[in-house]
Amino acid sequence: MKFTINEKKIQVSEELREYAERKIGKLDRFFKKESEAFITFTTERGRYIAEVTIKNGGMYHRVTEVTSDMKASVDSAVAAIERQIRKHKTKLEKRLRDGALDRDLSSSVKHEPYDDDDDQSFKIVRTKMFPVKPMTPEEAVLQMDLLEHEFFVFKNQDRDDAFSIVYRRKQGDYGLIETT
Repeated sequence: MKFTINEKKIQVSEELREYAERKIGKLDRFFKKESEAFITFTTERGRYIAEVTIKNGGMYHRVTEVTSDMKASVDSAVAAIERQIRKHKTKLEKRLRDGALDRDLSSSVKHEPYDDDDDQSFKIVRTKMFPVKPMTPEEAVLQMDLLEHEFFVFKNQDRDDAFSIVYRRKQGDYGLIETT
């Protein structure tokens, strides 16, 4: 597992880095391919925040834990992300087709610089570019939940790879927007 560690408003000791790498590295047993872990340590109002994002193929698992001790935050994050991985892996293997977790979904996010020359009434401050992968609406909902986003764009396998969007409604359930 590859690790990327970021520090915001805090200096993390080498001991804590090794501790986090050792604990999070144990999650590698859930994946067949090499995965990447992005760990962000933050402190805010006396609370310690550990944000862990694990990327494997095209699937992202993200957890943020806040406690009064950084090691406890790391432990909570590892436990929560392990539950998340087990839940979604089991759900995908039971409800969806076999091999849904084995696909190579190498997503590359590119950030375009902001161009300040536009004199419009709105400002686009960030642009993301990513490959849109074919999947079922159920897979798209799971991916959206893993990323903790409000919507997710995908190519709908059930509709001959037509572009579709799943979104979380205010009532808590999900909606699907399909193109014609």
